[in-house]
Order: sequence, then C-alpha cells, then structure tokens
Amino acid sequence: MEKFKGILLDVWREACRNIEITNSLPMISAILVHHLPLKQILLCRIDPVHSSLVTLATGLDVPSPRYCPSRAYSRIQINRMKSWHRRKEIIHRGSNPSKSVLPLLLPYDEANDILAGPLENQGHSLPVLIFEAREGQVFSSRHVEMMRTLLEPFTIALENDSRLKEIVHLREAAEADKKTLLTKLSRREMGDIVIGADNGLKGVMERVELIADSDVPVLIFGETGTGKELIARAIHQRSGRSEGPFIRVNCGAIPTELIDSQLFGHEKGAFTGAVERRKGWFERADGGTLFLDEVGEMPLNAQVRLLRILQDGWLELVGGKHPLKVDVRIVLATHRDLAMMVSEGTFRDDLWYRISTFPVFLPPL
Repeated sequence: MEKFKGILLDVWREACRNIEITNSLPMISAILVHHLPLKQILLCRIDPVHSSLVTLATGLDVPSPRYCPSRAYSRIQINRMKSWHRRKEIIHRGSNPSKSVLPLLLPYDEANDILAGPLENQGHSLPVLIFEAREGQVFSSRHVEMMRTLLEPFTIALENDSRLKEIVHLREAAEADKKTLLTKLSRREMGDIVIGADNGLKGVMERVELIADSDVPVLIFGETGTGKELIARAIHQRSGRSEGPFIRVNCGAIPTELIDSQLFGHEKGAFTGAVERRKGWFERADGGTLFLDEVGEMPLNAQVRLLRILQDGWLELVGGKHPLKVDVRIVLATHRDLAMMVSEGTFRDDLWYRISTFPVFLPPL
C-alpha cells in the first residue's frame, strides 16, 4: 500500500470532496488514467432482488452501448456473480478461476482487457468496480495490486453517495407530508400554526397581525410555558423580514460577565481569550428578528447598550473603535413585572419606555 500512497491520497481527496458518485468518479478517473491504461472506469451494482446489473456511474466520457444503465440476467447467472462477489476476488482475463463472470459484468471487447473487483456489500446490493483497458493494452500484476488498494476509497465514496440519496429521499418525503398537512390545515407554512389562534388566543393573534409589518419593538408578557417564543416567531413570519434570520436569545442563561460579548460581539484581543473577532447576536440577526427572552434578567449595563440600538440602530463591539449599523427588529419577552422592577431600580425606566409601546399579554395556561 505504501507504494500507492500518493495515488490513494489523491483518490481519497476527490472521494471526500464530491459526495455524489457521478461527480467524484470522473475526477478520480482523471487521476487514475496517469497510472493505469484506462479506457473506462465503471461502478456497477449486482441486484439479486431484480436479477440485474446496474451501472451507477462511469468515469470517462467514452460512449458505448456496452455501458448500458441496466442489464437483466437469469437466476443462475446472478448466483454465479454473487458467488464471485462473496469470495472477494479481483479478476481479469488472465485469471482462470472466475473467468466466466467477466462477460456478465461487461460484455467482451476482444481488443480490451478487463479488471474487476468486488466492493463491500451495501445491504442486498453488491457493488463492483470495473476497469477496462485501452485497445491493445493489458493490466499487469501491479495494476491488480493497485486496484486492491483502491477498493476501500471506492467503497466509502459509494456509501456516502447512498447516504446522500437516502437523505434526499427522506427530505422529499417529509416535504410531501408537510405540503399535505398544510393543505388540510389551509396554511402556507408550519410556522403559521398557533394552537388556540381561533379561540383563547384569538385576541393575541389579532394584535400579532396588527403589529407584524411594523418594526416597532414588541414586548410579550406571559407565564413560563405559555408560548412566548411561538408568538415571537409568528410576528417574524408575518413580517417583511420573514426571509431573514430569527434568533432567540435567553438573556437569563448568559453569564453576566459574558452578556456584552454574546449580544454585541467583540473584537480580537478585546479581553483575555478573545482570539478572533466574534459576531454578537444582534449582528447575526441583521435583516431579521432578534427575540430577547427573559429580558428582565438583563443586567443594567447591557440595558444601556440595548437602549442605544433601539434608538438609532448602532452597536459597539466590545473592544471596538467604530460603531456598527444593524437592521434588526426586536421582540422581547418576560414573565416578570417590569413596571415593578423600574420602581425598584432594577430595570431602566428609559428602556421600559422604549419597549412597552406595544405589549402583548398571553393568558395563563
């Protein structure tokens, strides 16, 4: 394997760079043509269930009816190929034990040598790697050894391709189910669904519709578990910012000493451990909506900086020299009595004045 180390590295790189085998195989083939007398590389699959051999991908642009997408076989022929695959045997025209399998894998062209190796099973599927030599050239024992080292990266590349196809299939099935459900519910998006919107939350949803298209800050009051985040998302999805980001920040979950850095970001070297510039949540939410949950837990110094953003849209990164303009719609929520906190001096009265313009009250559960 050491003698093929450079080739293997290049093959692994291309196999990992392009997950779809139809994209990666041509790139890998372009590497291998410099080391093998190749006319074509094929990745095929023996399908015992349907008694067929399916061509999954071809590596070189060499059109030929011999590289057909699928060929049907008798049960006896399929069992012969299965038996060969089970033995994990690399074969070519000079190898006698399984010579009869080669014409099944690829119809003979008398002028061209063929080299075939079995890849690891993928369920009931039995994948095969096939090299066809250029006219008048043959594969040597060194080429057989090289194929043996290449079986593993080709196996992984094929597995990655299969997983990608499975993910795409599941996503398409989920999208189809989602469309069916939305049609039944007469909705456009799943986010439109608020349980109780036509009953107990009807008044709340009327206020949501009233304020959604405005950029005025919204303050949502409600007990824990009453759906404050869901209402915040409903405001975002009904606004002109619905295509932008929606970011939720729990102000009560951020340590006091980190809240400035987390919310407003910091420059490299602003403090010990700031090894690079970091975008804060306001900058990340630019063009969208920032939902500040439990805003009553925000310390007073952070409230000052929040007030400036609400006033003119400018923020200052920790350690920054120049203010940064952001376009963010603010939605806030709390379960606490902010008016009482203002009277106690634990919440700024000027911030309270700014955010209480349009309150939304959620009924208890």
